[in-house]
Amino acid sequence: MISAIEKRKLVYVLNRDSSGTPTIASPLEAHRSRTITFDTVGLDNGYDNPIFASLEFQYLDYDSLVLGGNVVGGKKEDEEDGMPQMEKQLAYYELDLGLNHVSRRWATTTHRTACCLAAVPGGADGPGGVLIGGEDYIEYVHETMSAPPQSVTSTNPNKKATKIICAIPRRKLHPAHKGVLVTTITVHRQKKSKFFALAQSELGDVYKITLTLDPSDKTVVRGMIVSLLDTLPPGNALNISKSGMLFLPAEFGNHVLYQFERIDLEDAPTCTSEEATAAYLDDESNPKIWEEAKFYASSERASKLACSFTPTMLQNLRKIYELDNLAPATSILVGELAGNEVSPQIYTLNGRGPRSTLRILRHGAAVTELAVSDLPGIPGAVYTIQDNTEEAMAKRKNKKNSRAYDKYIVVSFADATLVLSVGDTVEEMGKESGFLTNAPTLACSALGHDGGICQVHPAGVRHIHKGRAKQWHCPGLKRIECASANESQVIIALAGGEVIYFELDPISGNLTESKTKDVGADVCSLDVGTVQEGRSRSMFACVGCRDQTMRVVSLAPGKLLDQKSSAALPARPHSVALQYVPGSDGGADEAILTVGLDDGSSLRAGVDPVTGAISSSPAKRFLGARPVSVSRITLESGPATLLLSSRPWISRPDVAGGTHVTAPLSYAPLDHGCSFTSEAIREGIVATAGTTLRILSVEGEGGGSAGVGSEEEAFNSNKVSLRYTPRQMCLLAAGSSAGGAATVDPNNKKLVLAVVESDYNDFGEEEKKAMGFDATASSAKSGSKKKEKKGDDDDMAMDVDSDEEEDKKEDKEKEKKEDEEDEDEEDEEDEDEKEARATPIRGPVPPTPGHWGSCIRLVDPADSCSTLDCMEMGRNEAALCCAAVRFHSRGGEALLAVGTVTGMTMNPLRCSASHVVLYRVVNGERLQLLHRTKVDDGPVLALVHFQGRLLVGIGRTLRLYEMGKRQLLRKCELRGLPTYVKTLQAAGDRAYVGDMLQSMQFVRYDSTANRLVLVANDRTPRPITCQELLDLNTVAVGDKFGNVSVLRLPRGADAAAVDTSGTRALWDSSREDSTPKLETLCHYHIGEVVTGMTRASLVAGGAESLIYVTVTGRIGALVPFASRDDVDFYTRLEGCLRTDASRPTGREPQAYRSYYAPVKHVVDGDLCENYGKLTHDEQKKIAERLDRTVGEIVKKLEDTRNALL
Repeated sequence: MISAIEKRKLVYVLNRDSSGTPTIASPLEAHRSRTITFDTVGLDNGYDNPIFASLEFQYLDYDSLVLGGNVVGGKKEDEEDGMPQMEKQLAYYELDLGLNHVSRRWATTTHRTACCLAAVPGGADGPGGVLIGGEDYIEYVHETMSAPPQSVTSTNPNKKATKIICAIPRRKLHPAHKGVLVTTITVHRQKKSKFFALAQSELGDVYKITLTLDPSDKTVVRGMIVSLLDTLPPGNALNISKSGMLFLPAEFGNHVLYQFERIDLEDAPTCTSEEATAAYLDDESNPKIWEEAKFYASSERASKLACSFTPTMLQNLRKIYELDNLAPATSILVGELAGNEVSPQIYTLNGRGPRSTLRILRHGAAVTELAVSDLPGIPGAVYTIQDNTEEAMAKRKNKKNSRAYDKYIVVSFADATLVLSVGDTVEEMGKESGFLTNAPTLACSALGHDGGICQVHPAGVRHIHKGRAKQWHCPGLKRIECASANESQVIIALAGGEVIYFELDPISGNLTESKTKDVGADVCSLDVGTVQEGRSRSMFACVGCRDQTMRVVSLAPGKLLDQKSSAALPARPHSVALQYVPGSDGGADEAILTVGLDDGSSLRAGVDPVTGAISSSPAKRFLGARPVSVSRITLESGPATLLLSSRPWISRPDVAGGTHVTAPLSYAPLDHGCSFTSEAIREGIVATAGTTLRILSVEGEGGGSAGVGSEEEAFNSNKVSLRYTPRQMCLLAAGSSAGGAATVDPNNKKLVLAVVESDYNDFGEEEKKAMGFDATASSAKSGSKKKEKKGDDDDMAMDVDSDEEEDKKEDKEKEKKEDEEDEDEEDEEDEDEKEARATPIRGPVPPTPGHWGSCIRLVDPADSCSTLDCMEMGRNEAALCCAAVRFHSRGGEALLAVGTVTGMTMNPLRCSASHVVLYRVVNGERLQLLHRTKVDDGPVLALVHFQGRLLVGIGRTLRLYEMGKRQLLRKCELRGLPTYVKTLQAAGDRAYVGDMLQSMQFVRYDSTANRLVLVANDRTPRPITCQELLDLNTVAVGDKFGNVSVLRLPRGADAAAVDTSGTRALWDSSREDSTPKLETLCHYHIGEVVTGMTRASLVAGGAESLIYVTVTGRIGALVPFASRDDVDFYTRLEGCLRTDASRPTGREPQAYRSYYAPVKHVVDGDLCENYGKLTHDEQKKIAERLDRTVGEIVKKLEDTRNALL
């Protein structure tokens, strides 16, 4: 059954045809007019007709309510307000499989605050029925249920208990008159027909629900027990796995996976249905209260029935893993504020309440540094050699592991080679390795499967086999310039362009020279490729020459070193790698050629695995200012490429998306690198940076050593916990100043980030401490291991002889060292235990509306956003907005302006006072209050710096302030704006005002008359949530309906608006239609509420894009087109994909993007990305319609994506 919020209910019957394919029948209607549905579940009814339970409410018809008198629809008047009494019902709908008809079988009245259902196992596994969650209570209801046993006899014969209902435990500091709403319930089945349920309240408390069954009849419920399990973040659902895991998809903040440590809650706060029934029967305070529904409707009575508790850290659950979730993202800022990175960071404000965070997002995969060691000099290259001995091969077969572990790490210097043995530890080796250590190594590899090793040095090729070394020397005075080797082939290039090919004889095990050829140009890079599974050799080699060409030569017998294809390069090749990647749709492997150029860019092109032809449309990407070094690595058991320039990058195919992903690593620049595999590190990277050797692991989703999944996953984040819900942030360039001087040293400026936080219906930090609330929820454990150890030592102390004193001292020193090591380990374990047991806890709920908790935080983005200062507001004052302002009268010093409200309530929206507070940042690390200015006309929701003054949006008024000694001085104002000023931006003499309901207003400041003049407004009412200025006449806005629009001021509107006197008639200036209207350039429906946007570039030196965040934590971008050809291409591609791309929901893409207004001048990039997910035949069909090849379309999509990231 699928239920709409109002009226409609549809039942679908699923079957299977003869081939086993699921089929769905036409829907059966179970509509009911004037009915609002809260929840629907399917009941466990065994093999009988399916039954669905629906929690619904039927509201009254307006005509009958007005014309029907005191009695409406058979319902009695409410005694208090004279309105008809409304009842919420639980209804059973039965599907008769014989008649193929749905009927309303049974209904009963439930608690007025009921909001969620959970089906109880029925048939042979349980009693059936449903659990209903509401405010303060959980109730069990079933069609065939009987009255619970009466433990207390009532003096009133008319008073009978018919409900099985139980109060939920409540927090000690929770107000008695405020209810606690149960938001979700789930039932988990165990073995032997056992089951239990978990319910969560709006505060995050999780309860275990156990039904007491009749011993003689397991299908009859006699009572209910509700026990407190733990306090978790509020979630949308509770998902219990059979392995004893609890997954909590959080409403806001990270999703969490927990492990059950125990489920038998013997000492937990517990309430029973027998207690509620006894309280109902014993209550004689009001003889009129005989109905159970009225008795259980009071929150004060529920607080007396329920047991109380104080939330603590996790007692019965243990946190295992957190899945990042940015919802809700309320603001965004992009910039390189860390001070030592190449690409800018994305700063977002996320979360709500105690789970609020400031997140720093970096484009690139996260890297774990596993080991760092110093080297005797600056290396020129690093290599790894696999363990190809017979013993290692046998171990791999026994463990069913196809990967070969690395045996050696070879580090090459300018005049020496360092060989490191890989085992439990990495140790340096000498001559026993067989390597020539007094010369640099140009290439090395394991040869064959009998322990052979090949080393290429400038003077020749060295083959090490079974402890003996064989040497091939260069002819004459020539030297080897570059080389490459794999497990059976070696190729070298001598000075002058001569290429020599060696191949391993599988019979004799010797490395033999097979062919020599002069390519006609100096060779600067080589790669012999990898040997595919099932083959004995690589079929092609790549030769990069100094004449800026790349050549593919054949290594097939009889065609050795024959040139198959060549390609001209835009710069000299620095390194090259030929790699085989899995083909799309499970086809044959594809050969990918990756070339690193001297100009800091990389080229990626396909190579035909049969003919060796290089594709005509290679993909180019700029990576950094240094020449690009290319090497092959393994990630997620698949091939990938490591590219090293000014920043390390990883390139790998995304088989699911049909694209190739190139993403940076969030790590310091590396000089050289290659793949590394061992028993402890399955997929790692060994690299050099300066004079250090490093072993790294690339993190992926799930926290494992799995690398870059897709372009969307190629971000890693760090978070800083906040105290309240973040509202807004701004950047200040603060400098150190002496005493009260207003002058700031421009050479000693420090960038700091100011964040304003506030929570409605919450107490301040000081009030919480006075009430005894502990936000950390740490429970002290009696005793410590240190004291126990000390006590043991005291018990074991005894007198010793003088001859044994020296030995005893040595023993004591050893014991001290061991104790110190044990204490360090215990501290680490305690920290891990604290982290696993920590849980965010919401503070006490205020008894009356208008309470706020708020603070202003100053963080240092250059120091991982550590908190410099945090100033609590107090007195029910909430900071809602902030801005950096530089008053001319203060000599240009950056001050922090904060807009606050006191005692504000949401419904109705009003406040007791509003202020604009000015702070000064002292020495770039703490806030100093300058003065507070009280303002009228409404709450302060927006601030902006404007021509050396402060422009403030106060309710429906826009006001300009100047700096004063004791408070701000009002200069001019503009009254009569539509509703509330929500957003503000300024440029030149213009202010761009975003209204809460009536879209944008363009305002100009007339300095000669000292007044603010309305220049233009928008004819379309848009509830503005954020805005970003694109140029002096154009602004992009987002509204609360999920739309993004670009508005522009018409030409000449500014000049016409200023002249409001003289020849213009007075009546003309007062007409509403006389104000010029903004033009809508672009319109696009995102589908989520856009909460923040900014104009920035995510790539150093790249073009700016419009980057936005939404309430669900999504980060998106609108990329401007640079040419008309791009517009035509993407418009045609979008038109083709509207009909050819798969649509799981069946919704027309263009209709969705035009949900509120027709889409205008925006191409659906998400739809265009689906081109790579189509089959090859569908891609070819679309390419023919566009008069392009499939490769050209894929390259165009990659170029557009690379321009953004």
